[in-house]
Amino acid sequence: MNRHFWQTSPKKFLFPFFLLFVFLLSGCWDRKEINDIALIRAAGIDKKQDGKLEITVLLYVPKVRGGSEQGMEGGGGGSMQTLIRSAQGKTFAEAMSILQEKISRQIFWGHCEVFIFDEAIAKEGIAEHIDLFLRMPEFRERSQLFISKQKAQKILSLISPLERDIAEVVRELGEQKLGMTVTTKDFAEMLVSEAGDTAVPWIKILPPIEGQEKKQTIAYITGTAIFKRDKMVGKIDDSVTRGLLWLRDEIKYAVITVTPKDEKGYVSMNLLRANSKIIPKIKNEKWEVILEAEAEDDIIQNTTNLDVTNPRVVKSLEHQLNVQLAKRVNETLKEVQKDMKADVFGFADAFHREYPEIWKKEKDRWHVIFPNVEVTVAAKIKIRRQGMNSVLPQFPKKEVKEE
Repeated sequence: MNRHFWQTSPKKFLFPFFLLFVFLLSGCWDRKEINDIALIRAAGIDKKQDGKLEITVLLYVPKVRGGSEQGMEGGGGGSMQTLIRSAQGKTFAEAMSILQEKISRQIFWGHCEVFIFDEAIAKEGIAEHIDLFLRMPEFRERSQLFISKQKAQKILSLISPLERDIAEVVRELGEQKLGMTVTTKDFAEMLVSEAGDTAVPWIKILPPIEGQEKKQTIAYITGTAIFKRDKMVGKIDDSVTRGLLWLRDEIKYAVITVTPKDEKGYVSMNLLRANSKIIPKIKNEKWEVILEAEAEDDIIQNTTNLDVTNPRVVKSLEHQLNVQLAKRVNETLKEVQKDMKADVFGFADAFHREYPEIWKKEKDRWHVIFPNVEVTVAAKIKIRRQGMNSVLPQFPKKEVKEE
């Protein structure tokens, strides 16, 4: 009889359970209406003279179309009004709470793509702020980090002549890989690496074009801030940052210009692809690193009389490229390894992987070993294409008289 019931009436038996589940469904209990929130696009953290932190946020406030206020046009039949708001507190979390008191709408951090720390905060240490960003699920792990000598509040107040806001400007510049790109997650991973030293892109305000207002400009990446653990100890410029990118296997874009020997003019080459690898060596208690770097370049401009289709000329140019790369890397090592003694290259992790037993015994002495690690650059750059013209066109020296 029971078997007959299951075979003939399964729907009758299950219907009460389905009915019960309908009543248990919660629906959209945690929904956030668009007209009740303010979207944070970027945030800056500055140090005040009284020791407190000041956070400044760039807000998007969704507006219903047809209202009296004007803003940036958006989708969904509305518009966006851009606002700058600040609040102070003993901690970032406290400042966040005070900031919410000043805004009638609920602030939402899920769209924050940029965090800017001023130099004073960076020198004191930013790990406690990164810890907050990673603990709260509303924050993005892919938010990009930047350091600046200028106050973050001043940077966020800039009015970009091209992008919709300054947050979009610095985010796009970071994604172009012209320098280092460091997210919240990247910084945390560097912090828990074997060395624990970190690096973050450095930005500054570009002076406005003559005749424009002071705020009608952007901030741009112009070097890298170097950290021992989470405290900033120095800064390197764009040129030295290139060497850092080679050592970290993060070089994506480069135009290198050389002056051929005994020639007038220059040859400029564009990087097509590149990769590098760190090979650690311990021999007779001597710690060494070999940087194997390979790249392929295109010749994009030739202002000399050299025929760059000639294999001998190409070989000579390749040699100069290899020499320049080694020089650039050695400049980086001098400033970062010797002077700042910060292992932002990943040397410690490389030795740990290759020599785990030795590393276990010596890791507490890494701060003594690292500055004395010898680095050899083994560069192998090839020129793949020479362009449409092999030599610079020769123009007549005499002026052409008008008839």
